[in-house]
Amino acid sequence: MKKNSARSIPIALLSAALGIAVPAIAQDDTSLAKAAQNPIASMISLPFQYNANFDVGPLEKTQQVLNIQPVYPIDLDQDWNLITRTIVPLISQPEFVSGQGTKNGLGDIQFSAFLSPKQPTADGWIWGAGAITQFDTASDDRLGQGVWGIGPTAVALKIDGQWVYGGLINNVWSVSKDDNRRNVNQMLIQPFVNYNVPGHPGLYLTSSPIITADWEADSGNKWTIPVGGGIGQIMRFGKQPVNLQAGAYYNVERPDFAARWNLRLQVQLLFPK
Repeated sequence: MKKNSARSIPIALLSAALGIAVPAIAQDDTSLAKAAQNPIASMISLPFQYNANFDVGPLEKTQQVLNIQPVYPIDLDQDWNLITRTIVPLISQPEFVSGQGTKNGLGDIQFSAFLSPKQPTADGWIWGAGAITQFDTASDDRLGQGVWGIGPTAVALKIDGQWVYGGLINNVWSVSKDDNRRNVNQMLIQPFVNYNVPGHPGLYLTSSPIITADWEADSGNKWTIPVGGGIGQIMRFGKQPVNLQAGAYYNVERPDFAARWNLRLQVQLLFPK
């Protein structure tokens, strides 16, 4: 088999999974992939992340969530950046009792800001720290928590040859809430590890499970712990670089009526300097 034909096989498989045609790959796509894997890279990006959460609720229905997640860096001075990340969730919530029906609309928007040094530490670590806020923006009670919240957030990562690994953490506490809604005290931990495949520019393997803890819940319903992973590829549509990603996760620990499986598909528009 010719070298170019072999190299196109994993790319074609990813593109078939996402239903998108394969354009040519530029030689700098590996470095662009590593930047896309860095949550606090100094690069504007616009991810559209689709999540299908299976077996949700007593009726074991499918919940669908489209997260629109713009990232915008602000150059503060020669030493520091401020990286802003917003999550706008569009939710299709299935019925929990027969006849309730599906509810579609906007969920609670979250906004994070990370103060991050422009240069890595002496041993190569990149870090950022700041605050996260949650807004009571849900268009229906079934689509949000009914609270305004705030808390700390931090991220650290290292780019080590073909590997990009690290983690993100935040905790949100409610500061005000709607009547008859419970207080919020919730933690999110997102470890991530990416392996950029040598000889295949822009192709990488990834795992970034979203672990959550609801500190207000009883002991058997605090944690959601998924395991799994996926594959990604930098593509170009004309001059526009796009990061495509597909993955699947199984919740080995979950609260009652939470999803058993998660399918994650992402299209991320990249705007490098």
